[in-house]
Amino acid sequence: MARKQQTTKKRRPARTKKTNRTVQRQMTGNIIGFVGSLITVLALFKLGLIGVFFIECFRLVAGDAYQVLAILTLGLMGYLTIFGRLPRIGWRWWTGLNLIGFSYLLLLEIPMFNQLNRHTDFWSITWHLIKNDFAKGGVSVHLGGGLVGAAGYSVTYPLVANLGTVLVALILIVAGVFIAFNLPFHQTMIAVRKALIISGTHLKDAYETIAHYSRIQIARWRAQRQVKANQQAAAAEKQPPVAPKPAPVVTTPASAASTEPMKIVVASEQEAPIAKTAAPVEPDLQGLETVDETNYQLPSSALLTKIPKTDQSAEYATIESNSKKLKETLASFGVSVEVKNVSLGPSVTKYELHPAVGVKVSKVVNLADDLALALAAKDLRIEAPIPGKSLIGIEVPNKQVSTVSFRDIVEAQPAHPTKPLEVPLGRDVSGNLVTADLSKMPHLLIAGSTGSGKSVAINVMITGLLMTTKPSQVKFMLIDPKKVELGIYNGIPHLLTPVVTEPKKAARALHKVVAEMERRYELFADSKQRNLQGYNQYIRQQNAADDKNRPVLPYIVVIVDELADLMMVTSSEVEDAIIRLGQMARAAGIHMILATQRPSVDVITGLIKANVPSRMAFAVSSGTDSRTIIDSNGAEKLLGRGDMLYQPMGMNKPLRVQGAYVSDHDVEEVINYIKAQQSADYDESMLVKDDEPSEGSDPRDGEDAYYADAVELVTEQQSASVSMLQRRFRIGYNRAARIVDEMEERGVVGPSEGSKARQVYRQAPADDSAPTSDEP
Repeated sequence: MARKQQTTKKRRPARTKKTNRTVQRQMTGNIIGFVGSLITVLALFKLGLIGVFFIECFRLVAGDAYQVLAILTLGLMGYLTIFGRLPRIGWRWWTGLNLIGFSYLLLLEIPMFNQLNRHTDFWSITWHLIKNDFAKGGVSVHLGGGLVGAAGYSVTYPLVANLGTVLVALILIVAGVFIAFNLPFHQTMIAVRKALIISGTHLKDAYETIAHYSRIQIARWRAQRQVKANQQAAAAEKQPPVAPKPAPVVTTPASAASTEPMKIVVASEQEAPIAKTAAPVEPDLQGLETVDETNYQLPSSALLTKIPKTDQSAEYATIESNSKKLKETLASFGVSVEVKNVSLGPSVTKYELHPAVGVKVSKVVNLADDLALALAAKDLRIEAPIPGKSLIGIEVPNKQVSTVSFRDIVEAQPAHPTKPLEVPLGRDVSGNLVTADLSKMPHLLIAGSTGSGKSVAINVMITGLLMTTKPSQVKFMLIDPKKVELGIYNGIPHLLTPVVTEPKKAARALHKVVAEMERRYELFADSKQRNLQGYNQYIRQQNAADDKNRPVLPYIVVIVDELADLMMVTSSEVEDAIIRLGQMARAAGIHMILATQRPSVDVITGLIKANVPSRMAFAVSSGTDSRTIIDSNGAEKLLGRGDMLYQPMGMNKPLRVQGAYVSDHDVEEVINYIKAQQSADYDESMLVKDDEPSEGSDPRDGEDAYYADAVELVTEQQSASVSMLQRRFRIGYNRAARIVDEMEERGVVGPSEGSKARQVYRQAPADDSAPTSDEP
């Protein structure tokens, strides 16, 4: 008995020790589970430094799927808290779930690195991004699939690229499902096939049911329409047969003849119908000659080349990411904004931002360089604020510029018979059509550097007018000192005179336009009319009253392709003519388009700017040139190739427009079509001849007003020098030197002898009463 008691005493401590170990292990598991659950909750809600630290740890492993990993961790920690141990999960579940999770993280890597446009060093880039987030203490950067996904992506991308990576991930997901649920492959495929067959059968039955009811409904609708038509026909047969006959009385020949004058009065502003119905005219010495245009056909848009639209899908893909970058970048500088609208244009994308209350507009404008850096843009333009909106516009250049086809905008332009001088320009940042009405401008100044699109814009406006107006409606005076841009238009019936290419002739041509303007004002005064529209309406009324055919006055469009060349040669004459036309030509139906590639103050003088109110600025080299054109900065940030700032008269801020593109081939097609119908008939009074003197000058071309007085002075003094003329006539050195050079050419004085005065060849008039020294 003693031995049994001793044996019992030895076994009891072993059982107690084992029980204590189990309880201690469970308590340890409970504590670890509770602490882990607490830390996971803090991490999920990002509470405090501990929460942010551990959520960054989750992001380090799982990237953007950190919440899924955190929830799974919370479930495990909760189980550990309750039961004191981890759940027993078979190897199939562990393997399957790990394959599915790894595939999901691998898929998350693809969009992140595509957005970053990086294709190497995936591990180091992910580590660098997570380090920056650790430093900032926030969760703001996309990490894709974390380090686990980056490790897998660094293997799959070099081998099979993005598409292969997607296929690998999908295969691993399917494999994980099969392993986790222990599904036999063959039986699973049979079950999937049966499910597809059943689903197809149900879809087929549903389609047949819908089609059956649709056929019934269509049959009912057709029957109702037939019944309604029969009822209307029966009602029409019951009415008296004489009832509908009074209607033709309105269109009888007598009534038509009685209302014909009214039609002419009502349609007085529509030039084209009058030209079609007008009889052959007789020459009128007081008006520009017109010819019979009954068979004249306007050029069709089918003559123009159809340019395919540019694929801008890549630009659409970057809109969302750029919006986030703008918002985050401004927020980092303490500026809170909301992106309200985004407009994708041909050359730029415009982001419209709404600033929070208290945000200064100037603060956003001063961050232009920082925003360009964040968006990796060449340059951007800020419109603050947008006219008519409580928004700030940020225009970011597109990586792929879409060409605006001239044919597309011609076909999209609505027909306005009362606006014969309306021409299409291009499309704005929202893709809307932008047109320009020369009659409302009334004059346009175009400036920009070489290759920015000035000549193409001029060709667009000229070709647009040629396609919508007849020669009797619009006449052109084309001045091209460069001799290569506008010469292609020689021979069209719309020209008043051949294209003028010499600067001195150009000055005389402008003065002839001034003379034509004054002649028109005399006609307006005689007929008591105030403008061209009123005068033409008056002429049509007179023609309808006495059955004569007096010609109406056409619009005149003066186009100067390079103003700087004219200002260098004959600046005073050209500037005087431009100022006169700018002040008075609008009512006379004369409009100017002045273009230059040197927008400096000596070319675009203050008087020219004051009288040419509408501006079109293309890309320039500096903000000074931009302010010379449109009185504000902005043109120095344009992209070129037709990108312009268009500011017509009456608009406070310029509008950004991508100009249309018309090729030389299209211009030639339109010109050849017009020449085949009608040849050029130049106006003799507007032709500039070689032996014709300049306006307001003496027969001797270039003679100074002080020349005669200077000759008399040097003849009396028998000495000639530039300084003497400067002192006597109070003129500048250049003018005095030109007078002396002219006297040398005409044989009045001799050549220069250094610092000595020139010898005077012309003798002073002798006094007849004075005796000579040879007399006795």
